[in-house]
Amino acid sequence: MKQEQPPLEIGMLLYPGLTLLDLIGPQTVFSWFANTHLVWKTKDLVYSDTGIGMQPTCTFETCPRDLDILFVPGGFGQNQLMADAEVLAFLADRGPQAKYVTSVCSGSLLLGAAGLLKGYKATSHWAARDGLSAFGAIPTDARVVVDRNRITGGGVTAGIDFGLVILAKLRGDDAAKLTQLAMEYDPEPPFQAGSPKAAGPAIVEQAMSFMAATFEKMAS
Repeated sequence: MKQEQPPLEIGMLLYPGLTLLDLIGPQTVFSWFANTHLVWKTKDLVYSDTGIGMQPTCTFETCPRDLDILFVPGGFGQNQLMADAEVLAFLADRGPQAKYVTSVCSGSLLLGAAGLLKGYKATSHWAARDGLSAFGAIPTDARVVVDRNRITGGGVTAGIDFGLVILAKLRGDDAAKLTQLAMEYDPEPPFQAGSPKAAGPAIVEQAMSFMAATFEKMAS
């Protein structure tokens, strides 16, 4: 592990209604090796979809232009930004300059809306993945998808796997292994229900109804 390397510069988009774990999972993975820039339109508190407030560290104007990683999380608030000209312009501006253009969960739909996934394989939360094709992306059923310098993670908890994949690329396998051990990331889920196939039709139907109701509530 080359500890003498300069810290990675990572721009992570904040927005109202994001899913906190989408962002905190990879941010925790990166934290020993990076300067994290939490970016939003203003520096006012931004509240996640579960009501936790986060403080942006910079605005679209003050975010560094040369980023190692441009990152977009997903969340129930993502849909409200799909036609937000200011957000899409920021992503479209920083994306071509970033070493890696990345997302977790439905954040990939925002990358697509900004024109950054056309012709690339990408993934998203299982309930949103098929929507990627509307932006010229190639929906791919995998926990982490790497296509050239586009790296996308599946839903929520995939952010930790996603972060370790990127960290290994940028700082080597040993750095990623050290981080995984320090986080004690050795999952043993109590149920085999983490994918539609494993959960079965009844649970999938309940999950879709719950998510639809949550989207409707946040949009009202």
